Amino acid sequence: MSLKDRIQDDMKTAMRAKDKERLGAIRLILAAVKQREVDERIELNDAQMLGVLEKMIKQRRESLVQYQNAGREDLAARESFEIEVIQSYLPAPLSEADLDTLIANAIAVTGAQSVRDMGKVMALIKDQAQGRADMAAVSARVKARFNL
Repeated sequence: MSLKDRIQDDMKTAMRAKDKERLGAIRLILAAVKQREVDERIELNDAQMLGVLEKMIKQRRESLVQYQNAGREDLAARESFEIEVIQSYLPAPLSEADLDTLIANAIAVTGAQSVRDMGKVMALIKDQAQGRADMAAVSARVKARFNL
């Protein structure tokens, strides 16, 4: 079963259970997916779906900080709930050790010597860590490796 099918099944389940909050969050996911499919005139595969979900989480985390700074705990709670729902569709995150191994392997495979080769390393890592690690944090770790 594809990720999109799983999300659609969960939407039906939320409708039957009359879980309005979860249903709303799932509809947001499907709307974002549909928007990307229409814009690019393609059918998204699971890897592309993960990219959409990661982008949605990033947007919600930014909104969450803004709401908390403004003292809007009601909106912050809703953003937190949406983040939880979206994260439930992502694969299990990589552990620190797995991430370090992945970075070391990518550097070895690409033969990277300095920060100038970081693009090659990140391209290789992105394929393997999509949806399982925050790519901004991975980028910072790779950069730290080169600055040693």
